[in-house]
Amino acid sequence: MTATQRRGRKIMMTTGEVDEFLTTQRTCRVATVSANGAPHVSALWYAWDGVSLWLYSVVRSKRWTDLSRDPRVAIVVDSGEEYEQLRGVELTGTIEFVGEVPRIGELCAELDTAEMLFARKNFGLDEMPHDGRHAWARLTPDKIVSWDFSKLGPA
Repeated sequence: MTATQRRGRKIMMTTGEVDEFLTTQRTCRVATVSANGAPHVSALWYAWDGVSLWLYSVVRSKRWTDLSRDPRVAIVVDSGEEYEQLRGVELTGTIEFVGEVPRIGELCAELDTAEMLFARKNFGLDEMPHDGRHAWARLTPDKIVSWDFSKLGPA
């Protein structure tokens, strides 16, 4: 269940616009909480299936360590250079790990769609290559907040 966005209704994206935006963008920023309580933000490629954001992360990374200890996460996908071009989506919730860690390609029907979407978008392939260093984390967001400053019209 996704919470409704309350602020910025004038610039928020429709559900269809959010879906199109998350499907076409490539890089997200993942914010985690370190063991000492300090925030940590890192960039990562992802796949969006219309419901969940799928992260394919190196398992020997600070990001993976943080998420293994505390699965709460905030993720931002954004674009634009000029003020009137700024668009983005923030997704928050709790990560779930899916499949073997690290991923070596064992059959896992739950990963079929995510791996196909990720491989096509990021590698131009129909099948996901596995390197034994990465694994999957899924965020089905509790809350989605979006913005599209082009909806404000001319300055």
